[in-house]
Amino acid sequence: MPSSLEKLAINLKSDQFRNVRSFISDDKVSLLMRKGCFPYDYVSDVEKLNDTCLPPKEKFYNRLNDEDITDDDYQNANHVWNAFNIKSLGDYSDLYVKTDVLLLSDIFENFRSVCMKAYNLDPVWYYTAPGLSWDSMLKLTNVKIELLMDYDMHLFVEKGIRGGISQCSNRYAMANNKFLPNFEPSKPQNFLLYLDANNLYGWAMSQPLPLNNFKWVDFLEVDHIDENGEKGYILEVDLEYPESLHDYHSDLPLAPESSVPPGCKEKRLLTTLYPKTNYVVHIRNLKQYLKLGLVLKKVHKILEFNQESWLQPYIKMNTQFRTEAENKKNFYKLMNNAIFGKTMENIRKRVDIRLCSNGEKAERLISVW
Repeated sequence: MPSSLEKLAINLKSDQFRNVRSFISDDKVSLLMRKGCFPYDYVSDVEKLNDTCLPPKEKFYNRLNDEDITDDDYQNANHVWNAFNIKSLGDYSDLYVKTDVLLLSDIFENFRSVCMKAYNLDPVWYYTAPGLSWDSMLKLTNVKIELLMDYDMHLFVEKGIRGGISQCSNRYAMANNKFLPNFEPSKPQNFLLYLDANNLYGWAMSQPLPLNNFKWVDFLEVDHIDENGEKGYILEVDLEYPESLHDYHSDLPLAPESSVPPGCKEKRLLTTLYPKTNYVVHIRNLKQYLKLGLVLKKVHKILEFNQESWLQPYIKMNTQFRTEAENKKNFYKLMNNAIFGKTMENIRKRVDIRLCSNGEKAERLISVW
């Protein structure tokens, strides 16, 4: 539920405010089926809670968000004040907090219902959405993924995880065409085009993915490999970047790599025209690089595995849910994308937290570490 309480409450239907209705009479419940408003900055000391009327609208300005409340919100706050016969700002504060809790409980109960209906799993048993999504996927697909026990293989695959490219390939671009008010006919026409891939993560995860039978092999005819066949490959190679391609590829060079650029202390994902050495790459990417002109100079290692489109049913199901959903589209998108991150989770970064209620237990835990 990566959204504000206000937006989440708007998505609930009238019959889904069960907890709100259980505490509020039917003639007043409609006033509390939305996020209330409170003059946070105005209440600078406890004495303000003794005010016997609602502060003026301008006192509801929120410095944290740098915004005023709407006329509609202020009008609703006045209706709440009068309908509940509120005597002081302190009473209003109590009702405001109570309503927030009730709204949140209804939102979460609705979230539980959505998950139970879609996946037959209860989210209260999970700490995070990725954990819930991973179990939902396993439950649907019944896939048996081989645990990679060879540490060298694990490090080899991990070396190929680099992240996603984020860069400004061109510092400044200016359009000039007949659709613009400042169009200059004497100059060449040009347009700015923005492209975005729909379901990018979903598409990638629907492809044949590593499943089992991981092993090192000595030889591979790269040109004759079917990318969608029963066998998949990850290789460690040396690639040459011909100088003849440099101008053509300068906006978006192939084979990005993690390295420390000049003037930095930490690694960054860089797109360069330099030769690539000991570069770990999937066979699908390697064939693309070779097709676009890079030269394969040497193969150091080859990891072979059985591959299947084992994630595809789960991705398709969530995509269908997202298409049919009225206001939970982002949730089903998250359930798909969370799988991507879960498959590359670095458990070395996990933190073990223990809560101690006494000094003796704390000392015992400290001695172990």
